[in-house]
Amino acid sequence: MKGYVHPEVLVTTDWVAEHLNDPKVRLVESNEDILLYSTGHIPGAVQIDWQKDLNDQIRRDYLTRERFEALMSANGIANDTTVVFYGDKNNWWACYAFWVFQLFGHTNAKVMDGGRAKWEAEGRPMTKEVPTYPPTQYKAQARADYKIRAFRDQVLAHVQAGLPLVDVRSPGEYKGELLHMPNYPQEGALRGGHIPGAKNIPWAQAVNPDGTFKPAEELRKLYEEQNGLKPDDNIIAYCRIGERSSHTWFVLTYLLGYPNVRNYDGSWTEWGNLVGVPIER
Repeated sequence: MKGYVHPEVLVTTDWVAEHLNDPKVRLVESNEDILLYSTGHIPGAVQIDWQKDLNDQIRRDYLTRERFEALMSANGIANDTTVVFYGDKNNWWACYAFWVFQLFGHTNAKVMDGGRAKWEAEGRPMTKEVPTYPPTQYKAQARADYKIRAFRDQVLAHVQAGLPLVDVRSPGEYKGELLHMPNYPQEGALRGGHIPGAKNIPWAQAVNPDGTFKPAEELRKLYEEQNGLKPDDNIIAYCRIGERSSHTWFVLTYLLGYPNVRNYDGSWTEWGNLVGVPIER
């Protein structure tokens, strides 16, 4: 599929339509707009709320292994279930949920190329019925933060070592003119700018107008020819809170096959508020 190194992580809307009644497949909708699911969703899909379900409600961190197991059980997801993610915003939050699932080792996971918008544009069935599934006895791995997640001290060491960082935010955020995307509340950080040495490669450059991912040849031109990244680089991607950078992490890790990419989920809301860390504009 489009020359990707790991084409198996993407499925088409046709594939999803053919597997709507497959008991071994669980569709998961994850959106920025958490109310969107209730207006209509793919039949059989469950909703996973990035705020309520994936994040700890007190500490700035992700859910524990025990809570992840409970979440899987409640949604009828077993260890051998194929989980297919899709959502709004060209699959921002679908990729974010996919990334969190990888922290716990659920590798039997895929993303529906084009997301919710493509499914709707094709006039495919939608429903407001919320499905229920029998609970499972899900057993998760210990959360493997060290493999695909970067923390602030690691990012600082990355900067000091001159290793590549990818800032996937808008040019205005990168330049320090904005603290958030255009047309969003300008909040979340005391300082604007970017982490020193980071290349600005906005996440949306990796997708076509219909929300599907660009072919591998175009992605390599973007990341390698235009921005000098190499497949064997040790790369950290970041944005504002980690959702846009999880999209870029997905592209680099699976579509281009880069083996050493981490997502800095603290991103600019953490870095822009830290005392004493370097910032460029």
